[in-house]
Amino acid sequence: MSESIVVVGGGLGGLAAAIRLAGKGYQVRLLEKNERVGGKLNIHQAAGYTWDTGPSLFTMPWVVRDLFQSVGRDADAVLNIVPVDPVCRYRWPDGTLFDHRASLADLIAEITKLDPRDAGGLFRFLAWAERIYTATAGPFLLAPFEGLRDFITPRFIRDAPALDPLHTLDQAVRRFFRSPYLRQVFDRYATYNGSSPYRTPATFAIIPYIEFAQGGWYLRGGMYSLARALEQLAHELGVIIERNSEVTQVCITDGAATGVQLADGRLVTADRVVINADALHALRHLIVPEHRHRFTDRRIDRYEPSCSGFVLLLGIDRDYPQLAHHNIFFSADYPAEFRAIFDLQVPAPEPTIYVATTARSDPEHAPTGHLNLFVLINAPATSVRFDWQREAQGYRDLIVRKLTHLGLQDLEQHIRYEHRITPADFADRYRGWRGALYGPSSNGKFSAFLRPPLRSPDVRRLYFVGGAAHPGGGIPLVLLGGRAVATMIERDTALA
Repeated sequence: MSESIVVVGGGLGGLAAAIRLAGKGYQVRLLEKNERVGGKLNIHQAAGYTWDTGPSLFTMPWVVRDLFQSVGRDADAVLNIVPVDPVCRYRWPDGTLFDHRASLADLIAEITKLDPRDAGGLFRFLAWAERIYTATAGPFLLAPFEGLRDFITPRFIRDAPALDPLHTLDQAVRRFFRSPYLRQVFDRYATYNGSSPYRTPATFAIIPYIEFAQGGWYLRGGMYSLARALEQLAHELGVIIERNSEVTQVCITDGAATGVQLADGRLVTADRVVINADALHALRHLIVPEHRHRFTDRRIDRYEPSCSGFVLLLGIDRDYPQLAHHNIFFSADYPAEFRAIFDLQVPAPEPTIYVATTARSDPEHAPTGHLNLFVLINAPATSVRFDWQREAQGYRDLIVRKLTHLGLQDLEQHIRYEHRITPADFADRYRGWRGALYGPSSNGKFSAFLRPPLRSPDVRRLYFVGGAAHPGGGIPLVLLGGRAVATMIERDTALA
């Protein structure tokens, strides 16, 4: 008889693990706290508008295709993966504009407008970042990773200098680009894992490398179509999915996970447990202290959280032709933003603002002549230094005024629907540790290797997957985490 698996949480990592395990014959039950699966990849619909409320850019599409192929399915039969051009439109307070174009020729033309010398800098940067990607992809992204010992191989020793962990991303970017505008563009990629470009190691240059080398994509119908497709695939493979089923504790007997306790009093037994909740939240709240000697409360508290986000979902009754699908309105003082977020632990008074409008690619996401604006500002994780319940309205007003000043004329007067999401909401709805979007930050030289591991070091038959665990946050990484956990369980089952 095959082993039974319970997956706690229906985020993308949990769904990926469940699909792969069910495809191998395991009996899988997935328990989701909320009314929908998808985790932070979610959806909000109101007043004729539709918003994706989580990841808005699709990268590394081969990861999704690999997941479907692993169970004999074709991702392109159910997902309409289309390129985005421009991948992103960047604006600065002085009026400078830069489009990250999808074609190389158009991209070089855009870079040349800012500084002709930086066209060559782009090629040098990509060649350098490719060496980092080549050195890290195998042991860190594509294989089950259990700690630095997996990395210390003859190839790692040979390639170690290329990883450049002793310099920050900003320091590395400055070696290749002269334009202050392009430096800010490439520094921004540190926020893809919720970190600061002035503290995160240069190793994370693989993030812009992947986007520039492999492209930026969108899922026609909305990003949430991925969650729907994975849920349907899981159903077809026999995964039992229960929504509105919050887990309150992992049951442990003789040092091994044996099931979970639910808020409604039910006990679900299983041979193995996979936790797709935020790993730091789960360690602290789902596992009693006597069973987590390596992850004590004190150790958990020492993790610096990644940034969170302040989100405005705005239904607008007019068009702003200057907006592309993805837009960045940069601040004039980028270092000050990250000092506010990570050092002062307060929202930046002059923040960079991200605005997405999927109506550019999916017109049905807004009434004719209207736009659906997803507005995201990097914000600190929750702390005693800022009360979102008291201060959210004022910060919202600041953002709307700034967008108006930056060209969205009379924005306040054209808002027909509005919904906001604060770091406190991310903490409550998704049980994100301190509302962080990506679990621990990657601001330390070796922090990428110190995330909560995929297999519990304290409890046998207990595993973690998701943005707070290895290898990190973002759609492709959590899907790869699901692949790694499924591989680990297969190996562990064979050895049992």
